[in-house]
Amino acid sequence: MNSPTSSHVLTAWIDPEIAFLTLFADTEHCFWLDSGRDATTGFSYLGSGRSILTASVEHGTVSRASHTGRTTKPGSIFDALSEVLSAPHDALSCGEFVPGLVGWLGYEVGAAQSRTPMHASRYPDAAFLQPERMLVFDHAERTVTAVVISDVEPDHNFGWLGGLGSAQHRPVAAASARAMAHWRHDRAQYGALIEQAKEQIRAGNAYQLCVTNEILVDGNFDPVEVYRRLRLASPSHHGGFLRIDGVALLSSSPEQFLRITPSGTITTRPIKGTRPRGIDTETDATQRHDLLASEKERAENLMIVDLMRNDLGRVAALGSVRVSELLAVESYAQVHQLVSTVTAQLAPGLTAVDAVAAAFPAGSMTGAPKISAMTILDGLEAGPRGVYSGAFGYFGADGAVDLAMVIRSIVLDEHGAAIGTGGGITALSIVDEEIDETRIKAAALLDALGVGQQQVG
Repeated sequence: MNSPTSSHVLTAWIDPEIAFLTLFADTEHCFWLDSGRDATTGFSYLGSGRSILTASVEHGTVSRASHTGRTTKPGSIFDALSEVLSAPHDALSCGEFVPGLVGWLGYEVGAAQSRTPMHASRYPDAAFLQPERMLVFDHAERTVTAVVISDVEPDHNFGWLGGLGSAQHRPVAAASARAMAHWRHDRAQYGALIEQAKEQIRAGNAYQLCVTNEILVDGNFDPVEVYRRLRLASPSHHGGFLRIDGVALLSSSPEQFLRITPSGTITTRPIKGTRPRGIDTETDATQRHDLLASEKERAENLMIVDLMRNDLGRVAALGSVRVSELLAVESYAQVHQLVSTVTAQLAPGLTAVDAVAAAFPAGSMTGAPKISAMTILDGLEAGPRGVYSGAFGYFGADGAVDLAMVIRSIVLDEHGAAIGTGGGITALSIVDEEIDETRIKAAALLDALGVGQQQVG
């Protein structure tokens, strides 16, 4: 991390999508933390790197790879993150991300951290890269800053930007895949899982259980084109494209897991409660009102708010945990969501990595109480969640963190695509409504892959 850093402000704005296609889309390890097609606030970051960290919780190892080779040693991904981020760094004044690490934490990392049962994932349980070349887009100021962080073949003349001058937008390629989508649990099986979850709740073993399902699609997919289709149909303030070590994560996530400032202010914005968008203004307003008025959805959200307050309380300064917004409706292309905001101040002597470790996996993807819920869910779901229901984003070298939930996401590798979908189950849940919710959440993802509903098995 103790590498020279330099920056250069471009003379004109360029669309982030054009920049990504021109500079980074063909690189082996790359990222695009995307504030959305029409963003007018916030930042987007896109770039590439060669130094990566990957972790296997099954074997308790972390692997490091760079231009000098690959090494593997025992330890947790949180230990490795702390070690890398504690090294000296050059501070940058552009954006909010002082380059540290970009990547994801899979759900099974949280299961290992919580010492609950888990199935082994076929994907890396965690994967991060250290940026070497990066573009920072300030959407409010309409500025673009190029950054180089490397002591390997440094290019402080920024000659690699030359292709941007003639770069042109190209149309989004239509989906051509026509493979079948195979659900881990079909409609009847998933309905039975919901009933079992309700039995566990009635027995007092949990208050809420986030029961999830997995869809696998065989085929060869172009990750960049799939992501372009996804962000076109389902824009989000926490979208993302990450390709690390042969696996690509494509996300239109609407949910912020944790945001931590360099001064230690922590924010989490759990989502619980969903309604589909209406077909016209009147039905859309009715759906929004129904979400706000739903006793079940409000109770579900409040349970997770309480769980997140408890998680943050483990690492927060005494008396600093606050609920700053409760039960607000946010609207996206396919759904209305019920969102609350919890804030806290990191306790002295603790780091941002400590805060993430204490709160991961997010309560919105487990249920409450968390340990009991995760143990029950492992038995119900009969397989790993993998990257789904984990978190992705950045750890800054200055202690800042911005991580989104891995929901509304596709994971691609050489074998095909995987999609996770699920919902929170309470004693008031209606089985058919819960099943339909999982199908609504998956629809835009399947469309991006070219899988129509008639092809869903």
